[in-house]
Amino acid sequence: MHIFYTPQIINGDCTLTEEESKHCVKVLRLAHGDQISLIDGAGGYYLATIDDANPKHCTFSIEQKTENYGQRNYKVNIAIAPTKNADRIEWFTEKAVEMGIDTITPLICQRSERRTINTDRLEKIILSAMKQSIKAFKPVLDEPTDFSTFVKASRSGKKLIAHCMETDRASLKSMVDSESEYTILIGPEGDFSPAEVELAVANGYRCVHLGDSRLRTETAGLAACHTVNLLKQE
Repeated sequence: MHIFYTPQIINGDCTLTEEESKHCVKVLRLAHGDQISLIDGAGGYYLATIDDANPKHCTFSIEQKTENYGQRNYKVNIAIAPTKNADRIEWFTEKAVEMGIDTITPLICQRSERRTINTDRLEKIILSAMKQSIKAFKPVLDEPTDFSTFVKASRSGKKLIAHCMETDRASLKSMVDSESEYTILIGPEGDFSPAEVELAVANGYRCVHLGDSRLRTETAGLAACHTVNLLKQE
């Protein structure tokens, strides 16, 4: 069944946005009486029937609502340095949303190769991945944030920094336990600087590794996301 993102439904508006209406009527050729699925980004999953297949403002009637659809009992937050090639961070964003993530923070580090990011494009990728994987909760995409500002901010749950330096590090796998929230820092291609690792540790972060292989930034981010999801769902 075709699925559409409708945050406005929370306020009782049973009309698809113009963009979604066009996709529904012009592209998918759906018509009056056809059934559709809807997600509101706040945990609501709906089954509905099209009333008016207007390509600018398609209206529908709600037949069924499920609250907290697919809600997990833990949170995964990844703060990741934007990659030099924008398509790599876009790939990470898409796959992390499909897999299950709560917050993505572009992290500006000392060795960052990219310090700006097209958040509008990433938001579109997030919405597309949500619909693809039928996620009713919309992940939060933060504005790019300076490393120092991020690590000094108060955060609940377990705080971890993944790096490649030859220091005492635990495996990420060993750090996943009964805790309900995980914030994991992933650095740029040149890794975090020693000063950044020191600052993170001083602010309560634990050092971890993601295995024996040296991973690209976007691969490391997805590996971290997958590890937590896999172990928490066992």
